[in-house]
Amino acid sequence: INLEDEKIDAKLLEKMEVNKQDFEDALKEAQPSALREVLVEVPNVKWEDIGSLEEIKEELKQVVDCPLKHKEAFDKMGITAPRGVFLYGAPGTGKTLLAKAVATESGKNFISIKGPELISKWVGETERGIRKIFKKARQVSPVIIFFDEIDSLASSSRDGFESGTQSVTRSALNQLLTELDGIEELKDVIFIAATNRPDLIDSSLLRPGRIDKMILVPAPDEKARKEIFKIHLKKIPKEKEVNIEELAKKTEGFSGADIEGLVRETVLIALKESNMEKNNIRMKHFEQALKKTKPSISKETIEAYEEFSEHYSVFKPSYVE
Repeated sequence: INLEDEKIDAKLLEKMEVNKQDFEDALKEAQPSALREVLVEVPNVKWEDIGSLEEIKEELKQVVDCPLKHKEAFDKMGITAPRGVFLYGAPGTGKTLLAKAVATESGKNFISIKGPELISKWVGETERGIRKIFKKARQVSPVIIFFDEIDSLASSSRDGFESGTQSVTRSALNQLLTELDGIEELKDVIFIAATNRPDLIDSSLLRPGRIDKMILVPAPDEKARKEIFKIHLKKIPKEKEVNIEELAKKTEGFSGADIEGLVRETVLIALKESNMEKNNIRMKHFEQALKKTKPSISKETIEAYEEFSEHYSVFKPSYVE
């Protein structure tokens, strides 16, 4: 079919079918862009959907949920509600889920942005995208803006030299700081930023008034891993022999996403064994899956986050030293 033709034979159109591969090919050509449209959603992630992290949930309720729900009380006391929250930790530890859950539980709108999607090679486009996001936020407040992978927009240039990409990042950071500093006041707008690489973040973003609360989202401990297994195994048919406590002990260094992947691999092994018929999973299936699934969080990674935490006032769960 020549799409430049003024007319296309109707018989050809009737024979056309769109399949999964067509969508996959289209995705390669059409990259997602927050510059084209700022999508506002109301997430459906609840606190109970997140395994453990109870102390962080309570902290987010105090910092985000409470000020949005009880704005009058803050006004009467003459204090400004916290404006920004910074979540950092290893990939797959639940940062995005936490941001969505606090929006769900507070009943507020939610704008989710991945930092790299905003970066544009065209002069001024990245800054324009940031302005558009905050303009939309003001229109739909009360709202939570969630910037994932914020390091792509707010990394520091420590060597004093800026490449072309670093120059774009610097301009993006300046625009982000301008919005946060409130040339146009941000009423009922909460800014949550998340990253796996806090060491890359420019310190200017982390100043009080821009970021009022820094939270380490750590690798799950044994108790947390047990809760995560319970969530992911809740609807999966399994034999009584499946021992969640034993699985939690065997998965040190696993993130929540790693555990989800382990459960998925276990189910696939059980299905393959039964020729894709329903089959209750057993411990032997987990043992096979564990040989294929490795933890993503190393001791060195944990130490790096702890070292960063020493330089700032950071909230972290009590089980983290």
